[in-house]
Amino acid sequence: MTTTPRQDARTTAAGPRTRRTGLARRHSFALSILVLLALAVVLVPLVARLDQQLVDLRSAGLPPSLAHPFGTDEVGRDVLLRSIYGLRVSLLVGLVAAVSSVTIGGLVGLAAGAIGGSVDRLLMRVVDGFNALPHLLFGVFIVALFAPSAVAVVVSVAVTHWTTSARIVRAEVLSLRGRLFVDAAISGGSSRLRVVRRHFLPNLAPHLLLATVLMIPHAIWHETALSFLGLGLPAHLASLGNMINDGQRSLLAGDWWSSLFPGLLILAPTLAVSVLAQHLRDRANPRWRSELTL
Repeated sequence: MTTTPRQDARTTAAGPRTRRTGLARRHSFALSILVLLALAVVLVPLVARLDQQLVDLRSAGLPPSLAHPFGTDEVGRDVLLRSIYGLRVSLLVGLVAAVSSVTIGGLVGLAAGAIGGSVDRLLMRVVDGFNALPHLLFGVFIVALFAPSAVAVVVSVAVTHWTTSARIVRAEVLSLRGRLFVDAAISGGSSRLRVVRRHFLPNLAPHLLLATVLMIPHAIWHETALSFLGLGLPAHLASLGNMINDGQRSLLAGDWWSSLFPGLLILAPTLAVSVLAQHLRDRANPRWRSELTL
């Protein structure tokens, strides 16, 4: 059966429309997950306080039920409540660490791209030196210099993960330096600081926002790994890494829920943020978005 030109055009147009619909559904689903987790993190502590949870060995190791949807741990504490408090701590640490990392990388990349010359070469050699170091091992070395705390985790993530932002910002600044409006501003007598403030920073804002969003799940994983190793947050603090570490002992007794549900709460915001970051990348890069619809 032959098709008419009108049918071919309709079929060709349906492909991009279907892809856009699928992307919109994924973005909405990811946003719904993040909103649900944010509401849980904000509202649940207003209803139930973690410090009011007493150790009850009679309720230790209970499987998931209506009374305890995530079960109880080895000393009878509700895993759902502790997971929500742990998610709040992990999100807060991840957000502060991500902002700190992108801020450091953005300043280095801006200085390298705007000044250029020997400063650019020196800063890029520093970036190469940091990239040559294993991030996790270097992070362990940094937190080992401090007592287990949120500050140590933030410093560890910021010091080990700023190089990616530095390269992105430097590349964008070098691209902007060749634009006509920048040349016109320099020819008109604008100082370098004014060019940075009026032309570089507004164009860098979408890239910095995207870098921050992408860094948040990475920072959460970094904090979880350090806490699991006993080097991140204090052991008495309810964090997802500490809960997985504690639940490791319960696995031998068959209590799988003590580690499974905190692990899922790590995966859920990570995958949701990755999907939303793709949406931000589409908006920040119109060329990539137009190629998607071809």
